[in-house]
Amino acid sequence: MTITLPLEPKKEAKLIALAQERGVSANDLVREAVDKMLDATPDRYAKPKKSAFGLLAQYGPGPSEEEIDANRREMFRGFAEDHF
Repeated sequence: MTITLPLEPKKEAKLIALAQERGVSANDLVREAVDKMLDATPDRYAKPKKSAFGLLAQYGPGPSEEEIDANRREMFRGFAEDHF
């Protein structure tokens, strides 16, 4: 990944001077700082989320499409009839 970091001229000069003192490029110096931050951060951000697929498998197969349609007809039978 490439990240562009806009810096004020004074800060850019200071970064370049610090990198030269350490004998590395400015990119390597920034990469080192970012690596330290990432290493200090807990891995909770990097863990993949657990899939919900099969979450209710312990309860057996779900109702068929026909059963769902029959339940809907039963539930909504007479819905809003007394308002007209």
